[in-house]
Amino acid sequence: MSRPVPPGHAEVMRHESSVTSLSWIPSEAVTGSTRLAFDAGIGHYDDPPPGEISDLAGLQAADRFRFANVLRAWIEVGADGQIRDAGYSGGGVMGSTTMKLGALKYRFQAVQLPDLKHDPEHGPGWVRFSQTVGGRTGVPAPRRVGHKPFVQWQAPLVWSTLSLTLHADGRAEFEMTGASPFPRHWIYDGAGQLAMKSGLTDFQDWYAHSFGKHSPWGDEDSAALVTAVETALERTLSVQLMHGAARPRILHLKAGQVLVRQGEPGADVYLVLDGVIRVDRDGEELAEYGPGALLGERAHLEGGVRTSTLTAATACRVAAVVASQFDQGALTELASGHRREEAVQG
Repeated sequence: MSRPVPPGHAEVMRHESSVTSLSWIPSEAVTGSTRLAFDAGIGHYDDPPPGEISDLAGLQAADRFRFANVLRAWIEVGADGQIRDAGYSGGGVMGSTTMKLGALKYRFQAVQLPDLKHDPEHGPGWVRFSQTVGGRTGVPAPRRVGHKPFVQWQAPLVWSTLSLTLHADGRAEFEMTGASPFPRHWIYDGAGQLAMKSGLTDFQDWYAHSFGKHSPWGDEDSAALVTAVETALERTLSVQLMHGAARPRILHLKAGQVLVRQGEPGADVYLVLDGVIRVDRDGEELAEYGPGALLGERAHLEGGVRTSTLTAATACRVAAVVASQFDQGALTELASGHRREEAVQG
C-alpha cells in the first residue's frame, strides 16, 4: 500500500505492506504418548485456516490458530527516490488451548514472549524488516529432558520468524526465515492471501528441545522448509479425503522411500500431510509437492498404471484412499493442473 504523507512532509511517499503467519495443529501431527490426549478429545487438532485472512480477531476468538505473527512495516520515500525513514507496526497475537474433560471445558491462554523486532537492514533502495513472535501454551506439559532437572513442566516454545523487504518503488517481498519445528505455519501476503506454507513438522524434536537457549530468545532459530500453496480444488478434495466415508490410511515414509513407482498398478490417491514428495518420470525430476498436495490421480484416470514415481524427499506423512471415491470430473481437473505444473517445473 502506498499513499502520500500528510501536509508537513511535502513530496514524500509512504509505502506500507505486511506478511502474516498463522500457526496451527493439523490432524495426525501429534505423535507419541501425548497423542492419547488428542485422540481422547481432551486436546484438539485444528481445522485448516482459511485461504484468506479477512478477520484475524474473529479467527482468534473462534480458536482457529495457536498464534499469529503479524509483521507490518513502512518506509517513507522522498521525491529523489531516497528512503527517508522506516519503521515497524504489528506484532504477535497469541491464541489459546481448549481442554475438555467430560462435560468440563476450559480455555488456557497462551503465554506470549516479547516480540523480537530486529533493527531494519538498509540497502540500496530497500529496507528489510525481521520479526520473531511466539511463546508457550498455557497448559503445563511435563516431559523428560536430557539435562537437569530432567523433567520440564512448561510447554515447549513455538515461534515463527518473518522477513519483509520494502523497496523504494513500492514493491514488497517476504519470506519465513525460521520457525519452530511444530506446529504448522501458513504464510499470508499483504493482501491476506495464503502464499506459502511450512513443509515439515517434527513434534518429537519440538517437544524435547524447543525451550531455553534452543529458541530465538536464547541463541538459535530453526530453519524453515517452505513449500508452495495447493489449489482451491485440492483443499476441497483434501477435506473429502480426510472426512469422507472411507477412513484414510496414514503412511509414514522415510526420506528417500518410494511411495509409488512408475509402471506399477495403483488405485489410491495420496494427500501429503507433512513433508515433501518428489515426482519423477523416466528418471527425470518433474516437481516437488508439500503439505496439502493431492497426488496419484492419473493412474485411476489412465488405466490403473502409475505414470510417475513418487518419492519422499524428506520424512513424510501421507494419507491414502481409493481414488474411486472421488468425482471423476474433479480428478480430471486435478490431473490437468498437475500436467501444467510439471511442464513448467520440468
